[in-house]
Amino acid sequence: MNREVNLTKRVQTPYGWRYCRLVFSANGRIKPDLAVVKGKQECHKEGAYYLEWREGSKRVRLSVGKDPADASARRQRKAAELNAVNHGVAVVPENGQNGQRSVAAAMAEFLDETKLTKKPKTLAAYRTALSYFLESCHKLHLEDIERRDLLKFCAFLRDEKEQAPRTCWNRFSNVMSFLKAQGIRGMAQKNDWPRYVEEEPEIYEDEQLGTLFAACDAEERLWYEFFLMTGEREQEVMYTDWTDINFKASMVRVSHKPERGWTPKAYKEREIPIPAKLATSLKAWRAKAEKTCDLVFPTSGCKVKMNFLDDLKAVAQRAEQNPAEFWLHKFRATFATRCLWAGVDLRTVQQWLGHSDMESTMRYLKPSRSQQVRDKVNEIFGGVK
Repeated sequence: MNREVNLTKRVQTPYGWRYCRLVFSANGRIKPDLAVVKGKQECHKEGAYYLEWREGSKRVRLSVGKDPADASARRQRKAAELNAVNHGVAVVPENGQNGQRSVAAAMAEFLDETKLTKKPKTLAAYRTALSYFLESCHKLHLEDIERRDLLKFCAFLRDEKEQAPRTCWNRFSNVMSFLKAQGIRGMAQKNDWPRYVEEEPEIYEDEQLGTLFAACDAEERLWYEFFLMTGEREQEVMYTDWTDINFKASMVRVSHKPERGWTPKAYKEREIPIPAKLATSLKAWRAKAEKTCDLVFPTSGCKVKMNFLDDLKAVAQRAEQNPAEFWLHKFRATFATRCLWAGVDLRTVQQWLGHSDMESTMRYLKPSRSQQVRDKVNEIFGGVK
């Protein structure tokens, strides 16, 4: 279905400012300064032309200036863009007059470059954020975007899309990265950014882990012990192959897998020491594994296992635990927190986790609530009367 874009002119009438129909010549061109008011043609030199179209049930109006020929051309172009999107076809808009740059063209180019340099997950995040920004801001040219459009975008994410505070911040950050790539800086002030509360990372308690592992079969236990004892991200575990396991040194390596089209986050390879217990379990698993498959945790046909999370929820259900309290990143948080509690220095834990900055690692430097800490507090204050 084609989407219609209408062109009107906002003029001063005895009834106030009104959006009025235009008068066209036989060749389809707009007759300058003429508008239809209450069914009659009137001359109105004041006012500007506006594009009108529908986004669902919502009517959108966009000012396109006072030149009738330019307004008509922009109406045709906007109709082409909307109908291209409606039919799943990419149309790159042309740049405007006086060196103006099209928002849609800049976004298309930015996403093409992102596809070449970033991971698919990052590309998807940028694509979603920019799509939402186009829904919120109807400016045609980059030069027309102003601070107010960014403030409206924040409100749009919160009220229209009902995004969580952290997600609002992420979407806003994606759009700011796009604008920065276009040479647009300093538009948003410090307090304009969406606010969110940095929640303390949750970790698994010993009792939770004991209950979970007791409900696992041998294969499931190895999966989730690997997550827990390496601190690897989900995709890093998915793409681990046997060449990454150094049994002699008890190390696991996170490495690039060009044959499978996968690279580590931020393209950083690293090594992580593993406890002897996990190394022994992996060695036993290797002895029983299919010799022709290089993946440590494959599915049938030596394909990458994609459902670790679903299986974790199923095990939690089987253990009569609340599945909502079990997720994969919680193993990583537990690994990081326990390493820091045990006295491993921040720089080393940062390297094991593959963090680009120390601040990301410091999030896991949370207070210990162990019995040993309680005993130490009792010892410190036990003599107070």
